[in-house]
Amino acid sequence: MSSSNVAVVKGGFVANNAALIAVGRVLLSLIFILAGYAKLTGIAGTAGWFGSIGLPFPTVVAVLVGLLELFGGLAILVGFQTRLAAIALALFTIAATLIAHLDFADQVQLLFFQKNLAIAGGLAVLAAFGAGALSIDGRRG
Repeated sequence: MSSSNVAVVKGGFVANNAALIAVGRVLLSLIFILAGYAKLTGIAGTAGWFGSIGLPFPTVVAVLVGLLELFGGLAILVGFQTRLAAIALALFTIAATLIAHLDFADQVQLLFFQKNLAIAGGLAVLAAFGAGALSIDGRRG
């Protein structure tokens, strides 16, 4: 029996690891799926903002970022190639943070900076431990 299927009892708390990992994947994936969809359905606005912060080829970058977020998020959601998707999204999140969220005088930017680091941390844990039993990866062995 895989350790990801074992119920854990500690201090009166009972949890199924596979279910907890699946919930974590859903929660991590939502921000990327929604952001990617928004970018891809609003290319002009996204490209305009990307251009305003100095990114080269803003329309191309908007499409690529939207695709990475949407399909990376979907991969995390269903647990397909999860480790690879988690690493790609973690690196992207750190890069986006360093490009767009360094104005610490702005409390909103500071919050985005901290949130993004926490998301990257969650993705790193997912990359390290995998998608769990309730996933496409888990069913493939």
